[in-house]
Amino acid sequence: QVQLVESGGGLVQAGGSLRLSCAGVGIDLSLNRMGWYRQAPGKQRELVAQITTDGATIYAESVKGRFTISRDNAKNTVHLQMNSLKPEDTAVYYCNRFPYNRWPNWGQGTQVTVSS
Repeated sequence: QVQLVESGGGLVQAGGSLRLSCAGVGIDLSLNRMGWYRQAPGKQRELVAQITTDGATIYAESVKGRFTISRDNAKNTVHLQMNSLKPEDTAVYYCNRFPYNRWPNWGQGTQVTVSS
């Protein structure tokens, strides 16, 4: 069964940092362009960062210069390093393929809460 398992979220003060991880089960993440997405309450899910199979990265303007997406192919994992966090970064964070095409199913996500 294919699963994406996100972890690493938590409660942090504004200006703080968190490192999110996404582990692939039953799917080789190194063969896929991957993205980190987030969904805040009452808002649509949005893409915040993507990484190609050869390691090129693209970021949403709202996180550029603060977030870094990376891969660890040996561990079949994708990470999101988040620095200088702001209250508006509060959301549930998910990883998945990009562009998303209904496979694999979304994981449970990991909650990030930034207090002011």
